[in-house]
Amino acid sequence: MRGAVVARVVVDVMLKPEILDPQGQAIARKLPQMGFDGVVGVRQGKRFELELDGPADEAALEQANKIAETLLANPVIESYEVRVL
Repeated sequence: MRGAVVARVVVDVMLKPEILDPQGQAIARKLPQMGFDGVVGVRQGKRFELELDGPADEAALEQANKIAETLLANPVIESYEVRVL
């Protein structure tokens, strides 16, 4: 017996490139001290995995976009990307 159809959607949220990322900078400074050479930059972000009732169709992506822009991301300083997992 098959279960209900569930769309799994990922929302990746990142600071916009023009926004200072102190956590990313701190990590980038620490990496060479730990023996990780050659990393020229680090940006930190957030990943959300949403499980939505129904198929992973345009309606599911539209709902995930609305969730991202109203709750998961601050559009003033963050950008986001929505994709099916």
